[in-house]
Amino acid sequence: MLLTGATGGIGHAVARELHGRGARLILTGRRVEVLQELAAELGAQVLAADLADRAAVDRLLGEVGEVDILVANAALPGTGPLESYSTEELDRVLDVNLRAPIVMARALAPAMAVRGGGHLLFVSSLAGKAATAQSTMYNATKFGLRGFALALRTDLRARGVGVSLVCPGFIRDAGLFADSGASLPPGVGTRSPEDVARAVAEAIERNRGEVDVAPLPLRAGTIFASVAPGLAASFTRVTGADKLADSLAAVQRDKR
Repeated sequence: MLLTGATGGIGHAVARELHGRGARLILTGRRVEVLQELAAELGAQVLAADLADRAAVDRLLGEVGEVDILVANAALPGTGPLESYSTEELDRVLDVNLRAPIVMARALAPAMAVRGGGHLLFVSSLAGKAATAQSTMYNATKFGLRGFALALRTDLRARGVGVSLVCPGFIRDAGLFADSGASLPPGVGTRSPEDVARAVAEAIERNRGEVDVAPLPLRAGTIFASVAPGLAASFTRVTGADKLADSLAAVQRDKR
């Protein structure tokens, strides 16, 4: 099993959950020194890979050999006004959040189909279902990843390869939101990295198409925003969500 974005807290939780269910793991990330302790704990292999480097993605795919399950978890925040991005920063967000998962799926799925089994799981976000302020690039890549995964699931169904999408909301203690240190508006709940990890494992085991990891009010709000985006945008401005978006964009500026 190949897990990208393993260096973060959510990646660690996913790795431990999957190892506990019998997976033999290949962990990847830019900072391999962060992965050494986890790899020793789980008996996992570690491979360095910066998914913004297209040649590094190709090298990774050449090194991993036969992979039965891909968990594409790596992502960059992609927050802030569009005009604040350089072309290189735009390319980096697109490459890490969208291009790399697509390239890896393209490389790994044919062999899975020949073997008559395998699974591709993509960690997206509720931001792949509803647009939010100050998140043009994050929304773009997560909407794109969701569309890709759902279409690929249809294409690979008859070939015995499962495809799943896990869409977290705000995750406490680890991940892009937790790392930002931003505060949520009153009444907006969170879930834990372990909740995401369990959703990943169960989506693979049950071949579930799409799993949201968020409290019911946030999931309901996402559905409302996808159906009536204009009304939802007005509502979020009243509730202070735009202030949260501004805060996230400010603290995540150096993570592009």
